[in-house]
Amino acid sequence: MPHLRQDVSAVEVEDGMVLLDERTGRYYQVNGSGAVVLGALLGGGGEEEAADALTERYDVDRERALADVGRIVRQLRATGLVTP
Repeated sequence: MPHLRQDVSAVEVEDGMVLLDERTGRYYQVNGSGAVVLGALLGGGGEEEAADALTERYDVDRERALADVGRIVRQLRATGLVTP
């Protein structure tokens, strides 16, 4: 289950979420669906729970939600914002 690195801060904003990598000083912005996924993960859920949150919030089927969650998690890992 992915978690934000200890030195990454997350703040919800009107249209998503902003992440600050305190090591580099870089900011990252995620849209509303990305914020739903991050919220589920930060709340202790895994990718399945994040997909459930997407299907509850948006008109998307489960397969698409799981694919989207996987893509978001891969992007977060690639930027080094989350740990496995």
